[in-house]
Amino acid sequence: MACTGEWPAPIEVDLAQLTTDHDEWREWRRSRLVTPPGGAVLWVGLHDLGEGRTAFGSDPTLPIVLSALDSPPHAGTLLRNGSGIVLEPAEGSPLRRDDGSPIVEAIALGNDREGEFVQFAIGSLGMRIHAERGSDRLWLRVWDEDLPNRESFRLPAFYPVDAAWILPARFDAYEEVKVMSVPDVTGGFIDYQARGELVFRKDGKEQRLIATAGETSSAFFVMMWDSTAVTETYQGGRYLSVPFPDESGWTSIDFNRTYNAPCVFTAFSVCGLPPRDNWLDMAVTAGEKRPDKPATLIELRGERAVDR
Repeated sequence: MACTGEWPAPIEVDLAQLTTDHDEWREWRRSRLVTPPGGAVLWVGLHDLGEGRTAFGSDPTLPIVLSALDSPPHAGTLLRNGSGIVLEPAEGSPLRRDDGSPIVEAIALGNDREGEFVQFAIGSLGMRIHAERGSDRLWLRVWDEDLPNRESFRLPAFYPVDAAWILPARFDAYEEVKVMSVPDVTGGFIDYQARGELVFRKDGKEQRLIATAGETSSAFFVMMWDSTAVTETYQGGRYLSVPFPDESGWTSIDFNRTYNAPCVFTAFSVCGLPPRDNWLDMAVTAGEKRPDKPATLIELRGERAVDR
């Protein structure tokens, strides 16, 4: 980046190439939202797992009820002991591993925050144990690969692509990584590793965003809220991926790629809400807007976004 004094000059971008790249990114994002297991559009269940035994199947009297098109009345039982979950299949259950092999005896599942975990399926339903950082909460996450709107799903509208929303940003690293605990849409909290702050300028005013990253992350993850949430974007805020800084300590933020959290597309998600320090004193008229009917309702009360 060419510098003028201590602050880089505006980033020069070819608008035609920017538009092409942005369209490709949007298609990539759409495809990820409908690709299992991470595609939030396909998520159809998020069941809290307490200590002890939790039976599941299509029997409506069970704690976890699955579709009768996919499951027998009793498909199996999940046994939780502390942080461990064991799957016990019912006799003759059609439960299978992700590779298609049948599950005929009890197996330890792990969870999707661990290095190794087991995904399993029944009918068109896929399942795994979901966990969140800094919490002992565990859920059974369920997705449906045959969901009718899988092929027809389209992203909500975006603001027009604008090169003026690609801004140079200085990364001010913290001396030590900070644990940042943020509220989530389920009423709990999620921990993130805050590495420092991204400092940028818009319309002559300096703004800051806390940037988080895990040990194996390839970019910063940023949760932000701005005043467009009152009218056009998701009330709970939006997310951003920002490249790590170069050797000079600078990177760039492309607000055109600001995107909605999974909870906008499914009620069966655990989404962190932006910390108050990441509430920008500005309107970011760039990136993804909210759909007409977000799956998880967030309302604004005064200056706070809260789960409803």
